[in-house]
Amino acid sequence: MKLTSLLLALAVSASPLSQAAPAKKPGKKSVPSKPRAIGKAALPVAAAAATAAAASEAGDAPVFSESEAVNAFADEVALRHGFPRAELAELIGQIRYIDTAVQLVKPAPKGKPKNWQNYRRATIEPIRIRAGVAFWNQHAAVLARAQAEYGVPAEIIVGIIGVETIYGRQTGRFRVLDVLATLAFAYPEAPNRAARMAFFKGELENALVLARKSNIDPLSMLGSFAGAIGMPQFMPGSVLAYGVDYDNNGSIDLRGSAVDAIGSVASFLVQHGWQAKQQGPLVYPAAVSGQGSWENLLNQGLAARLRAEDLRAGGVTTGLDLPANQRFGLIDLPNGSDPTEYRIATDNFFAITQYNRSYFYAMSVIELGRAIRLSRTGQPLAQMETL
Repeated sequence: MKLTSLLLALAVSASPLSQAAPAKKPGKKSVPSKPRAIGKAALPVAAAAATAAAASEAGDAPVFSESEAVNAFADEVALRHGFPRAELAELIGQIRYIDTAVQLVKPAPKGKPKNWQNYRRATIEPIRIRAGVAFWNQHAAVLARAQAEYGVPAEIIVGIIGVETIYGRQTGRFRVLDVLATLAFAYPEAPNRAARMAFFKGELENALVLARKSNIDPLSMLGSFAGAIGMPQFMPGSVLAYGVDYDNNGSIDLRGSAVDAIGSVASFLVQHGWQAKQQGPLVYPAAVSGQGSWENLLNQGLAARLRAEDLRAGGVTTGLDLPANQRFGLIDLPNGSDPTEYRIATDNFFAITQYNRSYFYAMSVIELGRAIRLSRTGQPLAQMETL
Protein backbone atom coordinates (compact mmCIF):
# COMPACT_ATOMS: atom_id res chain seq x y z
CA MET A 1 0.00 0.00 0.00
CA LYS A 2 1.40 3.42 -0.97
CA LEU A 3 2.02 6.39 1.23
CA THR A 4 1.65 9.98 0.26
CA SER A 5 3.84 12.88 1.27
CA LEU A 6 6.81 13.88 3.33
CA LEU A 7 7.63 17.17 5.18
CA LEU A 8 6.54 19.74 7.77
CA ALA A 9 7.56 19.71 11.38
CA LEU A 10 9.67 22.01 13.57
CA ALA A 11 10.55 22.34 17.18
CA VAL A 12 11.94 25.12 19.26
CA SER A 13 11.52 25.00 23.00
CA ALA A 14 11.74 28.63 23.45
CA SER A 15 8.14 28.62 24.58
CA PRO A 16 7.43 26.21 27.43
CA LEU A 17 3.91 25.55 26.19
CA SER A 18 3.14 23.87 22.88
CA GLN A 19 0.44 25.48 20.76
CA ALA A 20 -2.15 23.77 18.64
CA ALA A 21 -2.41 24.49 14.94
CA PRO A 22 -5.81 25.88 13.95
CA ALA A 23 -7.41 23.71 11.31
CA LYS A 24 -8.63 25.40 8.15
CA LYS A 25 -10.10 24.09 4.96
CA PRO A 26 -7.35 22.95 2.63
CA GLY A 27 -7.17 24.66 -0.70
CA LYS A 28 -6.99 21.32 -2.47
CA LYS A 29 -8.45 18.10 -1.20
CA SER A 30 -6.78 14.78 -1.63
CA VAL A 31 -7.73 11.32 -0.47
CA PRO A 32 -4.73 9.83 1.31
CA SER A 33 -4.07 6.14 1.23
CA LYS A 34 -3.79 4.32 4.54
CA PRO A 35 -0.49 5.42 6.15
CA ARG A 36 2.35 3.16 7.16
CA ALA A 37 6.00 3.43 8.03
CA ILE A 38 8.17 3.84 4.94
CA GLY A 39 9.28 0.47 3.69
CA LYS A 40 7.49 -1.37 6.54
CA ALA A 41 4.20 -3.11 7.13
CA ALA A 42 1.03 -1.01 7.14
CA LEU A 43 0.12 0.65 10.43
CA PRO A 44 -3.19 2.04 11.71
CA VAL A 45 -4.41 5.39 10.42
CA ALA A 46 -3.33 8.38 12.52
CA ALA A 47 -5.79 9.80 15.01
CA ALA A 48 -8.44 12.23 13.87
CA ALA A 49 -6.77 14.98 15.89
CA ALA A 50 -3.65 14.66 13.77
CA THR A 51 -5.64 14.98 10.58
CA ALA A 52 -7.39 18.10 11.81
CA ALA A 53 -4.24 19.76 13.05
CA ALA A 54 -2.40 18.98 9.82
CA ALA A 55 -4.95 20.47 7.45
CA SER A 56 -3.31 22.93 5.07
CA GLU A 57 -4.12 26.55 5.72
CA ALA A 58 -5.95 28.88 3.38
CA GLY A 59 -4.09 31.12 0.96
CA ASP A 60 -1.30 30.62 -1.55
CA ALA A 61 0.36 27.84 0.38
CA PRO A 62 3.34 26.04 -1.18
CA VAL A 63 2.63 22.62 -2.65
CA PHE A 64 5.60 20.58 -1.55
CA SER A 65 5.12 17.81 -4.09
CA GLU A 66 5.63 20.40 -6.86
CA SER A 67 8.76 21.93 -5.34
CA GLU A 68 12.09 21.22 -7.04
CA ALA A 69 13.91 21.81 -3.77
CA VAL A 70 11.70 19.34 -1.92
CA ASN A 71 12.04 16.69 -4.59
CA ALA A 72 15.81 17.15 -4.69
CA PHE A 73 15.82 16.73 -0.91
CA ALA A 74 13.77 13.53 -1.27
CA ASP A 75 16.26 12.19 -3.82
CA GLU A 76 19.12 12.77 -1.40
CA VAL A 77 17.27 11.22 1.54
CA ALA A 78 16.29 8.16 -0.49
CA LEU A 79 19.90 7.71 -1.57
CA ARG A 80 21.37 8.21 1.92
CA HIS A 81 18.94 6.02 3.81
CA GLY A 82 17.57 3.58 1.27
CA PHE A 83 13.98 4.84 1.38
CA PRO A 84 11.91 3.73 -1.64
CA ARG A 85 11.69 6.91 -3.73
CA ALA A 86 8.13 6.25 -4.87
CA GLU A 87 6.96 5.95 -1.28
CA LEU A 88 8.69 9.20 -0.39
CA ALA A 89 6.82 10.83 -3.27
CA GLU A 90 3.56 9.50 -1.88
CA LEU A 91 4.43 10.82 1.56
CA ILE A 92 5.42 14.24 0.26
CA GLY A 93 2.02 14.50 -1.39
CA GLN A 94 0.39 14.38 2.03
CA ILE A 95 2.58 16.97 3.76
CA ARG A 96 0.94 20.35 4.22
CA TYR A 97 2.20 23.89 4.67
CA ILE A 98 1.49 25.28 8.16
CA ASP A 99 1.39 29.06 8.19
CA THR A 100 1.03 29.10 11.99
CA ALA A 101 4.52 27.64 12.30
CA VAL A 102 5.91 30.37 10.06
CA GLN A 103 4.24 33.10 12.09
CA LEU A 104 5.40 31.67 15.42
CA VAL A 105 9.08 31.50 14.46
CA LYS A 106 9.19 35.13 13.39
CA PRO A 107 11.03 37.42 15.80
CA ALA A 108 8.70 38.92 18.38
CA PRO A 109 7.95 42.59 17.72
CA LYS A 110 9.74 45.03 19.94
CA GLY A 111 7.56 45.75 22.90
CA LYS A 112 7.82 45.25 26.61
CA PRO A 113 11.31 44.52 27.89
CA LYS A 114 12.10 41.08 29.28
CA ASN A 115 10.92 40.51 32.81
CA TRP A 116 12.20 37.56 34.82
CA GLN A 117 9.69 37.91 37.63
CA ASN A 118 6.76 37.89 35.19
CA TYR A 119 8.19 34.83 33.46
CA ARG A 120 8.73 33.17 36.82
CA ARG A 121 5.15 33.79 37.94
CA ALA A 122 3.81 32.26 34.73
CA THR A 123 5.95 29.14 35.11
CA ILE A 124 6.32 28.45 38.82
CA GLU A 125 2.59 28.22 39.44
CA PRO A 126 0.19 25.91 41.31
CA ILE A 127 -0.92 23.77 38.34
CA ARG A 128 2.63 22.79 37.46
CA ILE A 129 3.60 22.28 41.09
CA ARG A 130 0.63 19.99 41.84
CA ALA A 131 1.15 18.06 38.61
CA GLY A 132 4.85 17.80 39.39
CA VAL A 133 4.22 16.34 42.83
CA ALA A 134 1.89 13.75 41.32
CA PHE A 135 4.40 12.92 38.56
CA TRP A 136 7.25 12.57 41.05
CA ASN A 137 5.17 10.37 43.37
CA GLN A 138 4.12 8.14 40.48
CA HIS A 139 7.64 7.76 39.08
CA ALA A 140 9.73 8.10 42.24
CA ALA A 141 11.62 4.84 41.71
CA VAL A 142 12.52 5.69 38.10
CA LEU A 143 13.61 9.20 39.04
CA ALA A 144 15.79 7.79 41.81
CA ARG A 145 17.33 5.34 39.33
CA ALA A 146 18.08 8.11 36.83
CA GLN A 147 19.60 10.25 39.56
CA ALA A 148 21.83 7.39 40.67
CA GLU A 149 22.89 6.37 37.14
CA TYR A 150 23.30 9.80 35.53
CA GLY A 151 23.93 12.05 38.52
CA VAL A 152 21.12 14.42 37.53
CA PRO A 153 18.87 15.30 40.50
CA ALA A 154 15.28 14.15 40.22
CA GLU A 155 14.04 17.70 40.73
CA ILE A 156 15.88 18.92 37.62
CA ILE A 157 14.35 16.18 35.47
CA VAL A 158 10.92 16.90 36.94
CA GLY A 159 11.45 20.62 36.42
CA ILE A 160 12.28 20.23 32.72
CA ILE A 161 9.31 17.99 31.92
CA GLY A 162 7.05 20.32 33.87
CA VAL A 163 8.21 23.47 32.11
CA GLU A 164 8.10 21.80 28.70
CA THR A 165 4.70 20.09 28.68
CA ILE A 166 3.21 20.00 32.21
CA TYR A 167 4.05 16.30 32.34
CA GLY A 168 2.61 15.42 28.94
CA ARG A 169 -0.51 17.57 29.06
CA GLN A 170 0.64 19.95 26.33
CA THR A 171 2.86 18.15 23.85
CA GLY A 172 1.50 19.87 20.74
CA ARG A 173 -0.96 18.86 18.01
CA PHE A 174 0.97 19.76 14.86
CA ARG A 175 2.04 16.99 12.54
CA VAL A 176 5.79 17.01 12.88
CA LEU A 177 6.44 16.42 9.19
CA ASP A 178 4.19 19.33 8.29
CA VAL A 179 5.93 21.88 10.46
CA LEU A 180 9.42 20.65 9.71
CA ALA A 181 8.81 20.76 5.96
CA THR A 182 7.29 24.21 6.27
CA LEU A 183 10.25 25.56 8.19
CA ALA A 184 12.77 23.73 6.00
CA PHE A 185 11.42 25.09 2.71
CA ALA A 186 9.29 28.13 3.57
CA TYR A 187 11.07 29.76 6.48
CA PRO A 188 10.25 33.47 6.79
CA GLU A 189 12.74 36.16 5.85
CA ALA A 190 15.29 36.61 8.63
CA PRO A 191 19.04 37.26 8.93
CA ASN A 192 19.62 33.61 9.87
CA ARG A 193 17.13 32.16 7.37
CA ALA A 194 19.61 29.92 5.52
CA ALA A 195 20.97 28.42 8.73
CA ARG A 196 17.48 27.80 10.14
CA MET A 197 16.28 26.17 6.91
CA ALA A 198 19.31 23.89 6.94
CA PHE A 199 18.57 22.97 10.55
CA PHE A 200 14.97 22.06 9.79
CA LYS A 201 15.92 20.10 6.68
CA GLY A 202 18.16 18.04 8.88
CA GLU A 203 15.37 17.57 11.40
CA LEU A 204 12.95 16.58 8.64
CA GLU A 205 15.39 13.92 7.54
CA ASN A 206 15.83 12.85 11.16
CA ALA A 207 12.06 12.59 11.57
CA LEU A 208 11.84 10.17 8.63
CA VAL A 209 14.68 8.07 10.00
CA LEU A 210 13.10 8.09 13.46
CA ALA A 211 9.73 6.98 12.11
CA ARG A 212 11.31 4.06 10.25
CA LYS A 213 13.46 3.09 13.24
CA SER A 214 10.39 3.19 15.51
CA ASN A 215 8.21 1.39 12.94
CA ILE A 216 5.53 4.07 13.06
CA ASP A 217 3.60 6.05 10.48
CA PRO A 218 5.65 9.25 9.97
CA LEU A 219 2.44 11.28 9.67
CA SER A 220 1.31 10.10 13.09
CA MET A 221 4.06 12.02 14.88
CA LEU A 222 2.61 15.08 16.60
CA GLY A 223 4.51 17.87 18.28
CA SER A 224 5.04 21.57 18.80
CA PHE A 225 4.93 24.31 16.17
CA ALA A 226 8.67 23.74 15.78
CA GLY A 227 8.56 19.95 15.57
CA ALA A 228 9.47 19.03 19.15
CA ILE A 229 8.12 15.67 20.27
CA GLY A 230 6.74 14.14 23.43
CA MET A 231 6.86 14.91 27.14
CA PRO A 232 10.39 16.38 27.06
CA GLN A 233 9.91 18.09 23.66
CA PHE A 234 12.92 16.59 21.88
CA MET A 235 13.57 17.42 18.25
CA PRO A 236 13.76 14.25 16.11
CA GLY A 237 17.56 14.46 15.96
CA SER A 238 17.73 14.66 19.73
CA VAL A 239 15.53 11.59 20.05
CA LEU A 240 17.96 9.70 17.81
CA ALA A 241 21.07 11.03 19.57
CA TYR A 242 20.04 11.20 23.23
CA GLY A 243 16.82 9.21 23.59
CA VAL A 244 16.94 6.24 25.96
CA ASP A 245 14.78 3.12 26.08
CA TYR A 246 14.65 3.45 29.85
CA ASP A 247 11.74 1.06 30.32
CA ASN A 248 13.62 -1.60 28.31
CA ASN A 249 10.69 -2.50 26.07
CA GLY A 250 12.68 -2.35 22.84
CA SER A 251 11.71 1.14 21.68
CA ILE A 252 12.17 4.80 22.64
CA ASP A 253 8.76 6.37 23.16
CA LEU A 254 8.85 9.95 24.41
CA ARG A 255 5.18 10.42 23.61
CA GLY A 256 3.73 7.63 25.71
CA SER A 257 6.43 6.52 28.15
CA ALA A 258 7.23 8.77 31.10
CA VAL A 259 10.01 6.33 31.98
CA ASP A 260 11.72 6.86 28.61
CA ALA A 261 11.21 10.63 28.98
CA ILE A 262 12.93 10.62 32.39
CA GLY A 263 15.93 8.63 31.17
CA SER A 264 16.22 10.68 27.99
CA VAL A 265 16.25 14.04 29.80
CA ALA A 266 19.02 12.79 32.09
CA SER A 267 20.93 11.42 29.10
CA PHE A 268 20.65 14.74 27.25
CA LEU A 269 21.97 16.76 30.18
CA VAL A 270 24.93 14.47 30.80
CA GLN A 271 25.89 14.61 27.14
CA HIS A 272 25.68 18.40 27.26
CA GLY A 273 28.05 18.97 30.13
CA TRP A 274 26.22 18.00 33.32
CA GLN A 275 28.80 17.17 35.99
CA ALA A 276 27.51 14.69 38.53
CA LYS A 277 30.40 15.34 40.94
CA GLN A 278 29.87 19.09 41.10
CA GLN A 279 28.89 20.11 44.62
CA GLY A 280 26.80 22.99 45.87
CA PRO A 281 23.92 24.90 44.28
CA LEU A 282 23.50 25.33 40.53
CA VAL A 283 23.31 29.11 40.93
CA TYR A 284 24.42 31.47 43.68
CA PRO A 285 22.90 34.82 44.62
CA ALA A 286 24.98 37.71 43.33
CA ALA A 287 25.35 41.43 43.89
CA VAL A 288 27.30 43.74 41.58
CA SER A 289 29.24 46.84 42.54
CA GLY A 290 28.81 50.04 40.61
CA GLN A 291 32.54 50.63 40.95
CA GLY A 292 33.57 47.28 39.48
CA SER A 293 34.12 45.99 35.96
CA TRP A 294 31.40 43.35 36.34
CA GLU A 295 29.67 44.29 33.09
CA ASN A 296 32.65 42.84 31.21
CA LEU A 297 31.92 39.48 32.83
CA LEU A 298 28.44 39.18 31.29
CA ASN A 299 27.73 37.47 27.96
CA GLN A 300 30.69 35.11 28.08
CA GLY A 301 28.76 32.38 26.29
CA LEU A 302 26.77 29.50 27.70
CA ALA A 303 29.69 28.15 29.70
CA ALA A 304 31.35 28.60 33.09
CA ARG A 305 34.65 30.36 32.32
CA LEU A 306 35.36 32.58 35.33
CA ARG A 307 37.25 31.85 38.52
CA ALA A 308 35.99 33.02 41.90
CA GLU A 309 38.77 35.58 42.01
CA ASP A 310 37.72 36.93 38.58
CA LEU A 311 34.26 37.61 39.96
CA ARG A 312 35.58 39.28 43.11
CA ALA A 313 37.95 41.44 41.08
CA GLY A 314 35.05 42.53 38.89
CA GLY A 315 32.97 43.63 41.85
CA VAL A 316 30.68 40.57 42.02
CA THR A 317 29.91 39.26 45.50
CA THR A 318 27.76 36.56 47.03
CA GLY A 319 26.80 35.62 50.55
CA LEU A 320 27.99 32.05 50.06
CA ASP A 321 31.44 30.53 49.67
CA LEU A 322 32.30 29.63 46.08
CA PRO A 323 34.22 26.36 45.61
CA ALA A 324 37.80 27.24 44.70
CA ASN A 325 38.13 24.46 42.13
CA GLN A 326 35.10 25.41 40.00
CA ARG A 327 34.47 27.83 37.18
CA PHE A 328 31.46 30.13 36.99
CA GLY A 329 29.54 32.53 34.82
CA LEU A 330 27.74 35.77 35.63
CA ILE A 331 24.16 35.92 34.33
CA ASP A 332 21.61 38.72 34.36
CA LEU A 333 17.84 38.41 34.82
CA PRO A 334 16.22 41.67 33.65
CA ASN A 335 12.98 42.77 35.29
CA GLY A 336 11.75 45.44 32.92
CA SER A 337 11.78 48.81 34.67
CA ASP A 338 12.61 47.14 38.00
CA PRO A 339 16.19 46.32 39.02
CA THR A 340 17.93 43.51 37.17
CA GLU A 341 18.80 40.45 39.23
CA TYR A 342 22.13 38.65 38.94
CA ARG A 343 23.28 35.11 39.60
CA ILE A 344 26.59 33.28 39.61
CA ALA A 345 26.04 30.18 37.48
CA THR A 346 27.82 26.82 37.39
CA ASP A 347 28.54 24.28 34.66
CA ASN A 348 25.34 22.43 35.53
CA PHE A 349 23.28 25.59 35.11
CA PHE A 350 24.75 26.01 31.65
CA ALA A 351 24.03 22.36 30.84
CA ILE A 352 20.34 23.20 31.25
CA THR A 353 20.73 26.12 28.83
CA GLN A 354 21.76 23.60 26.18
CA TYR A 355 18.19 22.31 26.40
CA ASN A 356 16.88 25.83 25.80
CA ARG A 357 19.32 28.69 25.31
CA SER A 358 17.73 31.00 27.85
CA TYR A 359 18.72 32.05 31.35
CA PHE A 360 15.04 32.48 32.17
CA TYR A 361 14.37 28.90 31.07
CA ALA A 362 17.18 27.39 33.13
CA MET A 363 16.19 29.38 36.21
CA SER A 364 12.55 28.33 35.84
CA VAL A 365 13.56 24.66 35.62
CA ILE A 366 15.62 24.97 38.79
CA GLU A 367 12.97 26.86 40.72
CA LEU A 368 10.04 24.70 39.56
CA GLY A 369 11.90 21.52 40.51
CA ARG A 370 12.75 22.99 43.88
CA ALA A 371 9.16 24.14 44.51
CA ILE A 372 7.88 20.66 43.66
CA ARG A 373 10.40 19.02 45.98
CA LEU A 374 9.47 21.33 48.85
CA SER A 375 5.75 20.83 48.25
CA ARG A 376 6.23 17.08 48.13
CA THR A 377 8.37 16.79 51.28
CA GLY A 378 7.45 19.87 53.28
CA GLN A 379 11.12 20.53 53.99
CA PRO A 380 12.23 24.16 54.33
CA LEU A 381 14.77 25.75 52.00
CA ALA A 382 18.40 25.17 52.82
CA GLN A 383 20.49 28.31 53.21
CA MET A 384 22.21 27.78 49.88
CA GLU A 385 18.82 27.65 48.13
CA THR A 386 17.70 31.06 49.32
CA LEU A 387 18.13 33.38 46.33
